[in-house]
Amino acid sequence: MRTLSLLDKVLTEIDQSLRVVHATAPTTERPNPAAEMPETAPLNEDDRILVAKLMRINHAGEVSAQGLYRGQALTAKREDIREQMERSAMEENDHLNWTEKRLHELGGRKSLLNPLFYWGSFTIGAVAGKIGDKWSLGFVKETEDQVIKHLEEHINRLPPHALSDMAILQKMKADEQHHADIAMQSGGAKLPFLARKLLMPLLSKVMTKSTYYV
Repeated sequence: MRTLSLLDKVLTEIDQSLRVVHATAPTTERPNPAAEMPETAPLNEDDRILVAKLMRINHAGEVSAQGLYRGQALTAKREDIREQMERSAMEENDHLNWTEKRLHELGGRKSLLNPLFYWGSFTIGAVAGKIGDKWSLGFVKETEDQVIKHLEEHINRLPPHALSDMAILQKMKADEQHHADIAMQSGGAKLPFLARKLLMPLLSKVMTKSTYYV
C-alpha cells in the first residue's frame, strides 16, 4: 500500500469534511433504530419544532464527533488506536445519517455552524493525538460523557409519543457509552480536574446553546 504524503492526507481530510457537512459520509450500514418503530399520532406543531431543534443539536454533535475522531486518528501514534478511532468515526456517521434523516422528516434544518464545529473539533482532536494516545483517549472519554449527559436530557424532553426519536437517541447513547468504555480500556488517562469540570462542560454548553437556535 502506498504511503500517503502530507498533501494526500490534507486532501483526504478536506474530502471527508465535505462529505460530513454537505453530503453523505460512509457508514457501517447498521439499520436505523427508527425503522422498526410503529407509527404514532403526528407531533403537534410545538412538539415538532422542539424535536427538530433537539435533533439539530444532536446532528451538530455528530459533526463535531467526526472532526474529533478524524483529527485524533490522523495524529495517533499507535496503529490500533488509529483503527479504533476510525471505527468509532464510522459508527458516529450512522448517528449523523439517522439524525439528518429525522431532521428532514420534521421539516428542520442542519446547523449553519457545522463547518466551524467540524474543523474546530478536528483541530482539538489532532492536538490531543499529538500530545499522546493516553490523553487523546482520555479526551474521548470526557467528550462522550458530555454527549451522554445531553442525550439523557433530550430523551427526558421528548414528547411521550415521539417513539422514532426516542429509539434513535437511546441507540446513540448506548454507542457513546461503548466508545467511552473502549477508550479507557485502551489506556485512556483521566484528564485534569479543570478540563473535566470546567473546560469540557463549557465547550459542550456553547455548542448545544448555539445550535438550538442557529
